Amino acid sequence: MFPFNDDLQACLETLQNGGLILYPTDTVWGIGCDATNQQAVKRIFDLKKRVDTKAMIVLVENENAILNYVEVNEVQVFDYIKGIHKPTTIIYQHAKNLAPNLLAADGSIAIRICKDKFCQELIKNFGKPIVSTSANISGYPTPLCFNDISLDITEGVDYVVKHRQEEMELQQPSAIVKWNENGELIIIRH
Repeated sequence: MFPFNDDLQACLETLQNGGLILYPTDTVWGIGCDATNQQAVKRIFDLKKRVDTKAMIVLVENENAILNYVEVNEVQVFDYIKGIHKPTTIIYQHAKNLAPNLLAADGSIAIRICKDKFCQELIKNFGKPIVSTSANISGYPTPLCFNDISLDITEGVDYVVKHRQEEMELQQPSAIVKWNENGELIIIRH
């Protein structure tokens, strides 16, 4: 069993150097990078062979961190977050302080508070949000466990986390909701 802290340290060094990591989250395995580094974000788009107009998810440690990256005026967003138990990604309007090529065309960003222990430690120690996009080539199915991830992806990143690779339980992507300008909640994916 690979020690958790060794993975954590290797991920931190990779992220600080603008590299890409392949890591387990509270949902499916993700490809990650520093969400404030435009060149690192571009590398993910290139690796996934994905058009850069399709936005990706950003993981943060807690509710307070969200305020650093979006203009949130709606208190009920935080009440909603506290009440959900399934991993849920929320699309916020008016993103800020993130790599420009990470944002959707309308300036929005998808953010999830990640409750996975490894991810929380990684984000806390890194001190910045981390991109999380499914570990697949665009157009191919989302891998639901580590063994489903293609060699193109595992060989295309700079560091592959050892932690949780042996888990065979199939994971599912997060739910996605959008909080619109009128303060209304729109469910995009259950």
